[in-house]
Amino acid sequence: MWRDYKPKKENKQKMNPRLRLFATLIFLFLGALIYRLYFLQIAQGDWYDALASRQHSVSNLLHPTRGSIMLHEQLNGKDHLFPLATNKDFAFIYAVPQEVKDPVMIAEKLFIVFDQKEIIKELEEELDKQDLDSLLQEIAVIKKQENINDEEKDNQIKNLESLSQAKRNSKEWQEIRSALIAQKLEAKKKEILPNYLKRLDKPGDPYEPIKDKVSDEDLLALYALIASSDDRVISANDLERRLEKIIIKEDESELILPGISFHLKSHRFYPEKELAGNIVGFVSASDDGMTGNYGLEEFFNSELTGKAGYLKSERGGANTVIVNDREYVKAQSGSDLILTMDRGVQFQACALLKAAIEKHQAESGTVIAVQAKTGAILAICSLPSFDPNNYREVEDIALYNNPAILYQYEPGSVFKVVTMAAAIDGAQISPSTTYRDEGQIMIKGWPKPISNSDFSTKGPHGLVDMNYVLENSLNTGSIFAMLKIGPNVFADYVKKFGFGEKSGIELGAESAGNIDNLLRNRVREIDAATASFGQGIAVTSLQMLMSYQALANQGVLMKPYIVQEIRHSDGKVDVMKPQAVSRAVSSQTANTVLAMMVNVVENGHAKGAQIPGYYIGGKTGTAQVAIAGGYSADKYIHTFIGVAPIEDPQIVMLTRLDAPQGAKFAESTVVPLWHDVADFMLKYYQVPKTRSE
Repeated sequence: MWRDYKPKKENKQKMNPRLRLFATLIFLFLGALIYRLYFLQIAQGDWYDALASRQHSVSNLLHPTRGSIMLHEQLNGKDHLFPLATNKDFAFIYAVPQEVKDPVMIAEKLFIVFDQKEIIKELEEELDKQDLDSLLQEIAVIKKQENINDEEKDNQIKNLESLSQAKRNSKEWQEIRSALIAQKLEAKKKEILPNYLKRLDKPGDPYEPIKDKVSDEDLLALYALIASSDDRVISANDLERRLEKIIIKEDESELILPGISFHLKSHRFYPEKELAGNIVGFVSASDDGMTGNYGLEEFFNSELTGKAGYLKSERGGANTVIVNDREYVKAQSGSDLILTMDRGVQFQACALLKAAIEKHQAESGTVIAVQAKTGAILAICSLPSFDPNNYREVEDIALYNNPAILYQYEPGSVFKVVTMAAAIDGAQISPSTTYRDEGQIMIKGWPKPISNSDFSTKGPHGLVDMNYVLENSLNTGSIFAMLKIGPNVFADYVKKFGFGEKSGIELGAESAGNIDNLLRNRVREIDAATASFGQGIAVTSLQMLMSYQALANQGVLMKPYIVQEIRHSDGKVDVMKPQAVSRAVSSQTANTVLAMMVNVVENGHAKGAQIPGYYIGGKTGTAQVAIAGGYSADKYIHTFIGVAPIEDPQIVMLTRLDAPQGAKFAESTVVPLWHDVADFMLKYYQVPKTRSE
């Protein structure tokens, strides 16, 4: 029986390995999906709710309008405000190449409007420089001749200059010059035209940027040039921009150029260009709108910027609807700055400074004028400067700085007035105090004698008083006055006059100067001796000027300031008030020193500062330029600081030239410059005359 027994077949079959792998993957996928749903709906549900909300709404940051920087301007006897920095709409020109019919013609018109004038100007300046360099080389040869006297040299130089001018006025020379400029212009054109053609000659291209920040003048010139033909000539005067349209005035029709168009963009605009570049600074684009750099733009960036607004609205096709008042925050415009300066005075100061720099072939120069009793800046001009509208084109970024407050220098003899004031206030000398000048003096701790600047030509001056010391700028006399009060007391007075510390003027980067030699617990006699006549210490032009302002203000040093008012967008006005810093000397001392300064102008090295109808006080300074290990043999810094009128001081002004050529002493360079600027200012401000002419 047992043979008849058959075991049952197994119903279960072995699973295919591929099916098993597939099932595993399905299981893992479902697990991951369940986890993802949990993560999205539970763990990060709030975040995705917010994201979903943003799919149905629009959020915009509303940029505020940047505030303006204004200065005063006198027109028809009334005070007006004129912008140094403001906002202005400029054209952004773009091309639609697929619509351009004649790319070559339009490229040439673009070159004429945007490049040609500037290239010609640069070529003319280049040729002028070559002519000037050639003339200066010939003059240098004449000056080196040893077999003729100075008078004969001057005559030869005058004849050479006359011949040079006659050549420049000749028809032949002008024709050669014009041909040379035309040749170089054509070469430049061949370089530039391909850049325009690359953008214009692109069939099918719907958009190419051409030029940003185009003025209305250039925009109208371009439209007129492109639209003109042999049959009809259109000038820029025939056109007018109205918003983002160009209108032909004659028939009020819109002028449309196929393939060329524009839209408006707001830019920071500086109407006065180089006149105040290193005063205002500039703005650059940032994620938050515009950011101030250097000068007033940087110092008052938060006030000028204002506060951004915010708009949240629902999407609704072409239109949007504000959700509610709480979703809309209005942008708050920036505040306006009203400066203490007058446009007419600033313009005249810069124009005269520029002329002086050119006349004396100086590397640079500065003019600063302040109101004697308040410290308010009336003019501050340093050249070379830069145009803030084109700040990106500046090759040397050092031009962004304001030399009047940043660059330090050894002031030279203008510092002798501070020394005299300290010694007189310390009751150790008076204007009539005498000493015997030997032309040189030995100082403890120094191996060689310190000499007067004129020792090699005049030798000792003998028995002289302190008035004579200032009039003739004797180094030994300054040392004598310093020694009367002692190095440490002298150093204390130097600090009272504001040296070694920033003035706090609202113009950004400012130097504190360097009087480290006078900050020791026990000041060395040699350090105080050299400082007494303006060497071995470093000051800024503004610091040096403000020490004279203290004397003109009965001995009280004021904080210099350039912003008169801050006008906020809500109507509130912050008025800046004069601030006293310290009493440098007594009022009696101040008046005594002012009288001594008058003697310098009347009898000393500054006779050129005299202005009919006024008593003027001042002091010159001719300082050697400090270099590593000593002083330059052929470079000097010329400074003159004057006060006018001396009986009731209104104006305190500094004029400075760096490395002027052809004149060794300040009386020949910065004194005439000071005279011309001061003469204008006294008349402009109608300061009453105090002296019979």
